[in-house]
Amino acid sequence: MNTSRIASRIRRIKPSPSTAAADRANELRRQGKMIVNLVVGEPDFDTPVSIRQAAARAIEAGATRYTPNAGTLELRQAIAAKLLRENGLTYTPAEIIATNGAKSAIYNALAATIEAGDEVIIPAPYWVSYTDMVLANEGTPITVACPESQGFKLTPAQLEAAITPQTRWLMLNSPSNPTGATYSAAEYRRLADVLADHPHVMVMTDDIYEHIRFDGQPVVHLLVAAPELRDRTLAINGVSKTYAMTGWRIGWIAGPRDIIGAVDTLLSQAAGNCCAVSQAAAAAALNGDQSFVAESVAIYKQRRDRMAQRINAIPGLSCAMPEGAFYLYVNCAGVIGRRTPEGKLLETDGDVVMYLLEHAGVAVVAGTAYGLSPYFRLSIATAIDILMDGADRIAQSVAELSQG
Repeated sequence: MNTSRIASRIRRIKPSPSTAAADRANELRRQGKMIVNLVVGEPDFDTPVSIRQAAARAIEAGATRYTPNAGTLELRQAIAAKLLRENGLTYTPAEIIATNGAKSAIYNALAATIEAGDEVIIPAPYWVSYTDMVLANEGTPITVACPESQGFKLTPAQLEAAITPQTRWLMLNSPSNPTGATYSAAEYRRLADVLADHPHVMVMTDDIYEHIRFDGQPVVHLLVAAPELRDRTLAINGVSKTYAMTGWRIGWIAGPRDIIGAVDTLLSQAAGNCCAVSQAAAAAALNGDQSFVAESVAIYKQRRDRMAQRINAIPGLSCAMPEGAFYLYVNCAGVIGRRTPEGKLLETDGDVVMYLLEHAGVAVVAGTAYGLSPYFRLSIATAIDILMDGADRIAQSVAELSQG
């Protein structure tokens, strides 16, 4: 490979580990192996009928042309109404831009705001793409390990210690991928008290899992707990997880007009507007019947409870009960140091993940991808019988390990 033709900003990043794990599982399937794929964070439900019908109506009505770069007024009004209704946040359509998914929202917000060497504080465990998106934009990711003993959440003391004059952003994801950890209003307030002394630090909230919450309570937004941060906060979200619309690719940013305008300018040259039909479907999702949301969350909760019970019954494995999202972050420290039936020593969570894939036919993602080991993430966004099959396979494979 001729690396001299590839820009340094690309050479400094790596492909998404979760995508790579899914690709490996699919490759083994093509070879005829029976693989239980617990990698992908994608709802296994179909997009609700009412949303699909809204898309069909948009097509028949000819809504298949370019839209304003920031998104249709209809969609931005629907987003503004959702933010007010569900989050208690007031934004005008001019303070909102629609993007090609929440991932695009985060990447382009970083591209529009960070200079070479700017630092971005990222609590770990973190979604796999955060650090590489910062690196791709010539920033410096500052990862802060947030262990299980503190609920996988950033403390005020850790935040204070991580801030430097070069800090540009703090990234917060609640409920979290991969742990499901959720910040309370009081925890947000304490972080905001630290930020009060550092006005140069902006905050990016990744709210994509906000509705997938298992205690029946709505997630409190940072800006409700700390409204004084509004002028330096970007609220990022989308329809993919809540409405099973991953392939429709609609996300958004709500925030100060100068940053929204900068992202708009960037996208006008890089991508243009997102899909017109998808925008119509997303507006219908936000404005329409919300019963699907509660129904799907109830199913995720059943899966979480069953799978967590099964995992915690396996000697050497354990997982804290996630408060939200649809993952289990499994502590595998108890099997590190054991040997496989073939005699291989399991030294890292990556070794454990490869053993489960090759020996048990179960695909999961190593904790190293999320910045905190020794763990692995498995998705519960799949049918209960598949999850139980995966649990059986994991239990049997762990039982076949010997002491190192």
